[in-house]
Amino acid sequence: MEDLYIKRNILCIDLKSFFASVECVERKLNPYTTPLVVCDPTRNGAITLAVTPYLKNFGIKGRTRVYELPKNLKIIKVPPRMRLYQKKSKEVIKVYLEYVAPEDLHIYSIDECFLDVTNYLKLYKKTDYELAAEILKKIEEKTGLTATAGIGPNLLLAKVSMDIEAKHTKDNIAYWKYEDIEQKLWPIKPLSKMWGIGSHLEKKLNDMNINCVGDIAKYDKNILKEKFGVMGEELWLHANGIDTSKINDLNTTFVKEQSYSHSQVLFKDYYDYNINIIIFEMLDVMCRRLRKNNKLCGLIGFGISYSKNIGGGFYHSNKLIIQTDESAFLYRECMRIFDKYYNKAPIRKVSISFGKLTDNKNRQLNLFEDPLTSEANIHINKAIDEIKDRFGANKIVPAISLLEDSTLLERNNKIGGHNA
Repeated sequence: MEDLYIKRNILCIDLKSFFASVECVERKLNPYTTPLVVCDPTRNGAITLAVTPYLKNFGIKGRTRVYELPKNLKIIKVPPRMRLYQKKSKEVIKVYLEYVAPEDLHIYSIDECFLDVTNYLKLYKKTDYELAAEILKKIEEKTGLTATAGIGPNLLLAKVSMDIEAKHTKDNIAYWKYEDIEQKLWPIKPLSKMWGIGSHLEKKLNDMNINCVGDIAKYDKNILKEKFGVMGEELWLHANGIDTSKINDLNTTFVKEQSYSHSQVLFKDYYDYNINIIIFEMLDVMCRRLRKNNKLCGLIGFGISYSKNIGGGFYHSNKLIIQTDESAFLYRECMRIFDKYYNKAPIRKVSISFGKLTDNKNRQLNLFEDPLTSEANIHINKAIDEIKDRFGANKIVPAISLLEDSTLLERNNKIGGHNA
């Protein structure tokens, strides 16, 4: 058991209220004194993508409806600019790479990264705490953004210390050791505050009279494994502060398992009679990406998340009988999964992934299609892609995207539709 408690020097760094802070920096405003939200200002029912720390002090969450924002504050509402956020994220990553090699950096999301600084402390003649403080200072100097950091002996404790404690400290840094598990990790409740536990799993655990992380740690590991499978054992390990994964492993897995994925959070409830529009549009965009990179897909993953007050959803994948970049074929596969698992609940998120990608060199013949029709589709798709590349993604769209429940035209405009 003791050899599971690996001892590395891991930093987990997160950019505070990233989208909203970037917008403030661009406008030479202070995010700690400015009431700004990133959202679609033309839609009252839209969900905000981010709010400034100033607004969070009023109890306003990062993801809230525009109409729920307080009316007594003169709130600045700005539309999202994803290309700007990606540019800023790259600037921050450059700062990390001044301190560690690429193999010791794992990009977890656009605003969050893990750094393994174990082998750099002697080089810089600093403790991990001192190095974290220097990196946070350098980020602010170079980008104007404020970051928080969690430090731990493994990825899990670094991440959870950052999530739970770092934002409440004066220097935005939290440091958790194995000796802190009982005092800091075990009291965490509700369980959904713990990294890796969503509201659906939280409810199942609550039904077992498990209400805080310490309850998981003290529960019979074999019963958890029997009920939840491999995830049950992982829950027990994480509740005891154990995580043997390494940044190198994460980066190697990412390289080997190349895949494309796309998810869309919906601004209203969708059901079986209109969700097909969203699925079709997402596949159309993803298949264009396949063709642009000369790839074929051999595995389709499809998932639905229900409205927050319902909770849950499903995600399943199917191996395809052929390698393809045809959206019509992949749409049928998604709808097979949907028809099998959908339970009539309101839908708020759709996720699609393409796996087992191969180069489009020798396209496999589909015995269930007329080869001439298939060849014609290839030329049609190529022509459509060229028109979109030259004149913009909205210059030619499927007829289904002109319906009221479509989101494609609006999303293309938001991300700079010319090359979307």
